[in-house]
Amino acid sequence: MALSYKARKRWSLFVLLVGFPLYIVLAWGILSRMNLWELPLLVELVVYVFFGVAWIFPLKPIFKGVGQPDPDARD
Repeated sequence: MALSYKARKRWSLFVLLVGFPLYIVLAWGILSRMNLWELPLLVELVVYVFFGVAWIFPLKPIFKGVGQPDPDARD
């Protein structure tokens, strides 16, 4: 089921204002409990890159085309 333009716009706003801050707190909590100082630098980099981009892939359909004009709007 595809979301309408209006629904995608609302969900993207919700994700940016509520979901993304919660994700930051969750990632920060997980990373603070890991002993990253004991890991090799490359492994530490992989962990940080994973948490930096992991939220993008499941939410890409919601954000796709939101910055464009409404395709269903009448001129």
